[in-house]
Amino acid sequence: MTRKMQAAQVERFGQPLVLKELDIPTPGAGQILVKTEACGVCHTDLHAAGGDWPLKPTLPFTPGHEGIGIVTALGAGVTGVREGDRVGVPWLYSACGHCEFCLAAQEPVCGKAQFGGYTKNGGFAEYIVADPNYVARIPAGLAARDAAPLICAGITSYKGLKETQVRPGQWVVISGIGGLGHLGVQYAKAMGLHVCAVDIDDRKLEHARRLGANAAVNARTGDPVAAVRKITDGGAHGVLITAPSLPAFKQGVGMTRKHGTCVLVGIPPGDFPTPLFDLVANCITIRGSFVGNRRDMAEALAFAAAGMVKADIEMQPLSAINAVFERLAQGEVPSRVVLDFAD
Repeated sequence: MTRKMQAAQVERFGQPLVLKELDIPTPGAGQILVKTEACGVCHTDLHAAGGDWPLKPTLPFTPGHEGIGIVTALGAGVTGVREGDRVGVPWLYSACGHCEFCLAAQEPVCGKAQFGGYTKNGGFAEYIVADPNYVARIPAGLAARDAAPLICAGITSYKGLKETQVRPGQWVVISGIGGLGHLGVQYAKAMGLHVCAVDIDDRKLEHARRLGANAAVNARTGDPVAAVRKITDGGAHGVLITAPSLPAFKQGVGMTRKHGTCVLVGIPPGDFPTPLFDLVANCITIRGSFVGNRRDMAEALAFAAAGMVKADIEMQPLSAINAVFERLAQGEVPSRVVLDFAD
């Protein structure tokens, strides 16, 4: 008798996910099977289910790219992991491994990259087939529920901070203190940076202060650019924009000091309003940052294993996924939701 599993799938873009009973997949050569323990819910999952981006997933598909679980079966030829290992199946599902980008440890932009919960079925299911060469190795002592948000939100905010090239003792602005931003504050403090948190919600700004932010600015009150420039004595050395907001993007460039770097990880709809004169005259760098490579993943998880970073999470069952998506679309999820597969 074929063994079954529960999964939440997108059958039509823009429609509620469908809870289905599917056959448990069998890993092929060079693949592994992971029994899901927990899977984080990301705003990207909402975009995937809506078919919002130019490259759309093939229907039907299973979202989820923050899946953590135990390896239960190995396909032929797999030697890099063992049954019983705890791993994460992240956004970067696989890459070709030999193009110019892969050889330079820039595999997230490989032209043949595959993405978990998007071009490959993801973690909104009790079992996931994964590529053992690209799974995240979860450190001992780091619980599945705590690791789940780190393999997307964590690595994305951590890599974005690295891309600002801000040094210890210098100022970084983190704009948007949500699922990514609250982790960004913790990573920045662990990296020895001075942090100015920017948001439009006083509760999130208070949260940022509790996490160690040196200063906080409400972008709805007064002139946030002027406020940041005063706090940082002329502008931050780096700005990380996690908020999917065009006004936040424009403000972020204004908050960047001369010869500083503004890094974009949020993806709002529309065109980026770039003030070209200020950009050129002040020698400001604007840089996009797209998740991170496998070394970034190991570093991001190591901070958490050392107790320096911890995601604020809310646990929900897989059956609640549509309600979670609705709250996420309305901006009513303060940090990260993690789906619990423990039962």
